[in-house]
Amino acid sequence: MRLAGKATREILELLRAAVKPGVTTMDLEKIAAGRLDELGLKGAFKGYGGYPCVLCASVNSVVVHGIPSPKKVLKDGDIVSLDFGAFVDGWCGDSAITVPVGKIDPKTAQLVKATEDSLYAAIKVVRPGATLGDVGSAVQNFVEAQGFSVVRDFVGHGIGIHMHEDPQVPNYGVAGRGMKLRAGMVIAIEPMVNAGKPEVVVLEDGWTTITTDGSMSAHFEHSVAVTPTGSRILTE
Repeated sequence: MRLAGKATREILELLRAAVKPGVTTMDLEKIAAGRLDELGLKGAFKGYGGYPCVLCASVNSVVVHGIPSPKKVLKDGDIVSLDFGAFVDGWCGDSAITVPVGKIDPKTAQLVKATEDSLYAAIKVVRPGATLGDVGSAVQNFVEAQGFSVVRDFVGHGIGIHMHEDPQVPNYGVAGRGMKLRAGMVIAIEPMVNAGKPEVVVLEDGWTTITTDGSMSAHFEHSVAVTPTGSRILTE
């Protein structure tokens, strides 16, 4: 799984470097697909439930599952969430980053930083004996203290030979409650955080998910192994 995580991270960093005004989300899709081909690897997303691409590219008020399009041109002040996964030798890596396009406003920059920091706040509590409630409450408490809201309709997940496995890993909850983590488990923790209200809606394409109030949304994700002494991030 570390190899799958390493490949996933390599491609996400290629994409991060390619993000700039004038680039389309389909340009980013082609970069990701091309590098997968060069590495001889299989992407985790394309074909999953009928999803058409190897990359999810979600711009501004799109929370998750934005389908790459040659018509979606990135412009200065945008943010784009890049969610990507790959298989190596039958094991899956899954990770996401939110990248600013050019210069973004201070409030949006705060949203992006809060979302990423909430991910690391959650990872800090991962260890044998910790609960899923500990993980979720770490995200929720961090995010809400800064005036933002956590999406409830989508959650993190277990990961291994399949991209989505049990258990579900919410980004909210009560510390001490829920399943206890055990050494050897791997979970994908992925805060989805809105600048406004937490409610979202899925558009007619069945994938693209937007904030109901049109507010900006950010998304970060790591695949995290529970080790005997704590945790290890597999996708950094």
